[in-house]
Amino acid sequence: MQVISISSLKGGVGKTSITLGLASAAWAAGISTLVIDLDPHADTTTGLGIKHDQPGSDIGTMLRKPKHHNIAEHAVPSGWVPAAHQDGTRPGTLHVARGSAKTSMFEKVSTRRRELNRLSTLLDTADEYDLVLVDCPPALNGITRMAWAASTAVLLVAEPSLFSVAGTERTFRALDLFQREYAPKLKTSAVVVNRVRAASTEHKYRLSEMRRMFGNRLLDTQVPETSNWQQMQGAAWPVHAWPGDTAHTAARTFDHLLESLYDAKQPPRRARRS
Repeated sequence: MQVISISSLKGGVGKTSITLGLASAAWAAGISTLVIDLDPHADTTTGLGIKHDQPGSDIGTMLRKPKHHNIAEHAVPSGWVPAAHQDGTRPGTLHVARGSAKTSMFEKVSTRRRELNRLSTLLDTADEYDLVLVDCPPALNGITRMAWAASTAVLLVAEPSLFSVAGTERTFRALDLFQREYAPKLKTSAVVVNRVRAASTEHKYRLSEMRRMFGNRLLDTQVPETSNWQQMQGAAWPVHAWPGDTAHTAARTFDHLLESLYDAKQPPRRARRS
């Protein structure tokens, strides 16, 4: 099972949009996927078409006593699942561990193994999934570190702007220090640039700056600014099922992004829940 945490130190860079785009790409590719919404605002939960009053425990409740919960039993099917591809093919399993404000109880930074391993313990009951996407809060707090400790990869989201670039550099420094001592499963860390405007001179300069700063940790795939992205999220619909050329182009971008992060050569899990 591969666990990818989507993180940023700075809010407003489109971290949730990247999470939803990756979830859509995994859904379209037929990858058995679990999305965990660790952000107390729970925007990813909303974007996946999940009602917050659905039966089952939310992720905050499960993290309080991780040994007493089976995350696969409490995860709910995404609101995207009943939809089919336009070509008639069946999408993959996509389940969601619902977000809630209760995760804010874990914001305090701790180096105690018991605190850092809460999510790892929960994921011991997630064997039926091939991929887990974790949407972290936009802060370098205890929740984010808990996610990093459970991850095989961390994807940092940045915008081509001064403050975002500086924040990403600080996050990489913190991540590298954390990885050596507390995140033995973490093998990959990378940054994706979101909301890129190809015609912007400022964006071209910042992209060049990031190439110098981050080297091969900067992914080649860049996510362009998409005019109707808010409309897709408001409708709680996957980009891969949204009509129009703009959505089609965005879908291909997220396909490439997922390919750069997900190792499809790993053997699939045997048990699957419909």
